[in-house]
Amino acid sequence: MAVHQRLKTSGARSAHVFRTGRGLHLVVPQLAEDLPDRPADMNGGNADVDALLYRWEAERFVEVDRLPCPSGEDALSFRSGGRTYLAFANLRTGKGPYETDVDSLIYREDDDGEWTVDEALPTFGAKQWHHFAVGDREFLALAQGLTMPGLSPKGHGRSVVFERIDGRWREFQVLGGRWGYNWADFRVGAHHFLAYADHVSPSVVYRWDGTSFVPYQTFAERFGRSFQHFTQDGDEWLAFACINGDSTLHRWNGELFELHQTLGGQGGREFELFRHGDGLYLVRVCFVQGNPPTPRTDLMSQLYRWDNGKFDVVEEFPTCGGTDASYFQADGRDFLVVANSLTPDLRFRQDTVVYELSLDNA
Repeated sequence: MAVHQRLKTSGARSAHVFRTGRGLHLVVPQLAEDLPDRPADMNGGNADVDALLYRWEAERFVEVDRLPCPSGEDALSFRSGGRTYLAFANLRTGKGPYETDVDSLIYREDDDGEWTVDEALPTFGAKQWHHFAVGDREFLALAQGLTMPGLSPKGHGRSVVFERIDGRWREFQVLGGRWGYNWADFRVGAHHFLAYADHVSPSVVYRWDGTSFVPYQTFAERFGRSFQHFTQDGDEWLAFACINGDSTLHRWNGELFELHQTLGGQGGREFELFRHGDGLYLVRVCFVQGNPPTPRTDLMSQLYRWDNGKFDVVEEFPTCGGTDASYFQADGRDFLVVANSLTPDLRFRQDTVVYELSLDNA
């Protein structure tokens, strides 16, 4: 991996690469900007910031727009009804004290390429959106919730699944997680599963029973961060990241996912899976080790390659409060963009890094 470009971001929480008719884009939602007159605080800063929108031009990302996006934790592009949308999970507003009952913004790309707010959904400490379908039904899952002292949601404040009804998102099912982080949906045989990671509630794989999502298998009681499903060598696999424990890989045994491999220790936050030629690769992005107010942010994250039924580390790379990674191809080359959100002294102004990959030599 070689550094190709550095992007000046602040508390970057996602690095989402997507394509429209106008080319290859990257959007980076930001958690906060540093307040120079305040002490460093990974939960502080100015939350009223923008998401940065870039377009790939002349072998680099060029900033083309900024979209209002207070404390953006996640960005997701999806297509619905012939339109392209950008959904942001918005955590809070303010400069301290903060308001965590906020609207999470869903933008629509108009015919002229401009982005317009299409819908603003009431959320509480929103963390991630996930768009998927079961048959001809269209869903948007929201991981949300906080259990910090002094915070009480105006609504239920639990992670929830919305369904697309008459062109709008309507609440379909409350799943109950109190501090949600991440989703993954996938099929195994005739079954459709929805995996959900949570910090203070159990991280659970749900199964669609034809009318709703029902709990199927629990992975951890606390500290869950993300899931990643894939099919390889005729088997079904599920990776699970746990911030205060090991990241693990599980194989489907015909009834449940059973532990197959450990993928590194504490700090795991997010996965990115991709294929190149005959190779299968997995990126594990590490966030922090230890607990606020003094966690360690400068960690090593990993690039794995599948070999003989397991993942082997082929390279480690530095991250500082790493939150996300996205693989993409452009100009006949392979790239990985990695979002970093914190400096070693817990300030927000940290570069997001675009790496060029040499996968043929991995």
